[in-house]
Amino acid sequence: MRKFFFFSFVCLALVAGFSAPSLAGKSEKIALVVNDGVITRSDVEDRLRMIMISSGLPNNAQTRNQILPQIVRTLVDEEIRMQEAEKLGVKVSEQDIANGFATVAQQNNMKPEQFKQVVRKSGVNISTLTEQIKAQVAWTKVVQAKLRPRIQISDNDVDARMERLNASIGKSEYLLSEIFLPVEDTKDHAKVRQLARRLSNDIRAGKVPFFKVAQQFSKAAGASTGGDLGWVQEGQLPDEVDETLPSLRRGQLSDPIQTVSGYHIILMREIRQIQAENIPDRERVRQAIGMERLERMQRRHLMDLKSAAYIENRLVQPSS
Repeated sequence: MRKFFFFSFVCLALVAGFSAPSLAGKSEKIALVVNDGVITRSDVEDRLRMIMISSGLPNNAQTRNQILPQIVRTLVDEEIRMQEAEKLGVKVSEQDIANGFATVAQQNNMKPEQFKQVVRKSGVNISTLTEQIKAQVAWTKVVQAKLRPRIQISDNDVDARMERLNASIGKSEYLLSEIFLPVEDTKDHAKVRQLARRLSNDIRAGKVPFFKVAQQFSKAAGASTGGDLGWVQEGQLPDEVDETLPSLRRGQLSDPIQTVSGYHIILMREIRQIQAENIPDRERVRQAIGMERLERMQRRHLMDLKSAAYIENRLVQPSS
């Protein structure tokens, strides 16, 4: 069966403590309650099936149990995003969804109708993908309408960044890709660490491509492009990641790197010395600062919405 990939979204909290086999035969029962919305067990199972197929990970009980908390977290976040969009009067048209579907098809080097047939043959419900696209489009509109106008970038901000860039001439910079798995609650730390190790081992063993894992599991801003971070200099990433970069060779994958916010898996794609001609102009620097700030702001906004939400996980098994 041909492997393919879908949209990847930012997700910000783990829901743990249940296993995949418990979903069988309960497709219409409620799995989670999110404020006044519900997510059914069939929603969870459909999304799990889609991710298993698109990621190329081994389809066995161990893998399903390891990734299931990530799936549930994604569905909860999407429901919260959709509720925020509805609250703000944001609408997602059929054309918006069609455009999103066409984008995914293009990423898979197919026309929309061809991709739709492939999805159906794989056993994935088209509605599972379209609901994911709808949530992403809605959230993008929320971010653009509510958050982007708050971003202010002064000339001093640009000056400081330009000064730092010019001071880096002659030093090394790295073309990187990243998979980032956040840890928001200490009780989820062991599960996230276990998943990070499993994903890195599977990538090294050639069981699944890095970019597919990044698209389906990473919570970094570049997840939808396969984890692409672009050219990065020392000081731009967390200290723990910075310290690892000089030891990586071209094409090498790092072990999971623990930081205060979660686990990072880094792919070293290329290394070069910074030259004056590599320094971006002021407008590109301004845009980069704006994108960085908007990414942080949208993450914080989703976290705030989630903290204020009523979330009931009916899949969690009681402690024995």
